[in-house]
Amino acid sequence: MRTILCATCESIPNLTDDDQALIAPLAERGIQAKPAVWSDPRVDWAAADAVIIRSCWDYHLRLQRFLTWISELERSAVPVWNVPATLRWNARKSYLRDLERKGVAIVPTVWPEDGFELAEKMRELGWNKAVVKPRVSATAYRTQLVSTDNTQSGQDLLDDLQHGSGAMVQKFMETVSTHGEWSLIFFQGQFSHAVIKRPKAGDFRVQHDFGGSERTAQPPDFALQAASRAIAAVEPVPLYARIDGVESDGQFLLMELELLEPALFLKLAEGGAERFAAAIALSASA
Repeated sequence: MRTILCATCESIPNLTDDDQALIAPLAERGIQAKPAVWSDPRVDWAAADAVIIRSCWDYHLRLQRFLTWISELERSAVPVWNVPATLRWNARKSYLRDLERKGVAIVPTVWPEDGFELAEKMRELGWNKAVVKPRVSATAYRTQLVSTDNTQSGQDLLDDLQHGSGAMVQKFMETVSTHGEWSLIFFQGQFSHAVIKRPKAGDFRVQHDFGGSERTAQPPDFALQAASRAIAAVEPVPLYARIDGVESDGQFLLMELELLEPALFLKLAEGGAERFAAAIALSASA
């Protein structure tokens, strides 16, 4: 039986409940899936038949160490999914600029440089609300909603972030509160399933950590087509991908293209774990 190590983090050593749904369907395909903490120096990664990056949800707190580990995997010649070049590219949210240059419609985004004035830029763009976030982040880490009548705290955060990985500012899309945020899941470039995520009342963050909720749903055709175009802009085709975005005036705007460690909602979607397992088995046999 082949062995695939599912890389996770110290706080989730046995994988998330969602990722554990992969174990049985992979075993049916002759693959033993085992959890392994990415930062654990005792793990012999090269002894595995492949490594899948899954719940490495602390990578943004020690990015250089994480990227060094990815490079070490690459030198060991063990197959890694998604591939190391994709992981490095996706670790910084500046990848959105690359996708926009390729014609992918993204949520309006500003990339601050030195001397950036948040209040002035919001007035210039006509934004009533904006979201300030780090360029390296996960699970809404250091992410703040700012309104035009109180931008100082957002400016303070932005200035601090500029001393680290850098900051980005996105227009706050009111449809997140009214209609929710879509997550469309793809395996080997093929659509598998989707969920609609909603924040709790009075919040803007859709993650479970902040009281958000999700349910499976069929995305509108225009959203599916837009997500497919986003996937097509990535080379090579990723083993797994989650496209997060919102509806706006009949258009789907990309917020994030998650290729590094996204939750894939396998337990929510009927057949989701089986489709992912089939994609893994196909990649492992290539």
